[in-house]
Amino acid sequence: QVQLVESGGGLVQAGGSLRLSCAASGGAFSTYNIGWFRQAPGKEREFVAAVSSWSFRNPNYADSVKGRFTISRDNAKNTVNLQMNSLNPEDTAVYYCAANSKWSRDSAEYDYWGQGTQVSVSS
Repeated sequence: QVQLVESGGGLVQAGGSLRLSCAASGGAFSTYNIGWFRQAPGKEREFVAAVSSWSFRNPNYADSVKGRFTISRDNAKNTVNLQMNSLNPEDTAVYYCAANSKWSRDSAEYDYWGQGTQVSVSS
């Protein structure tokens, strides 16, 4: 079983950048696919980006963040980062990282979740 803790959220102006981190412990981190999801008030949780175990596959991104967000993992440090550039108010949400043994964009298929970190983008 793996435990996940997100960090790096905060308040930023439109056009700015933030770097989220997901730190893992308690499991074979390198064997898990890691996804980032977000949930805005009144909306369903949505897929943002995913990186595969051992980076076997190319990272996958939601269309809404493609070209602006970059996901990366460092198995030596048991971390996955999400670099977010050109942020806009529509990116405001609680961001969660999650771990899964199956490659998927579906949040229902992820087994382990962090507590989330708030990202707020002002116009």
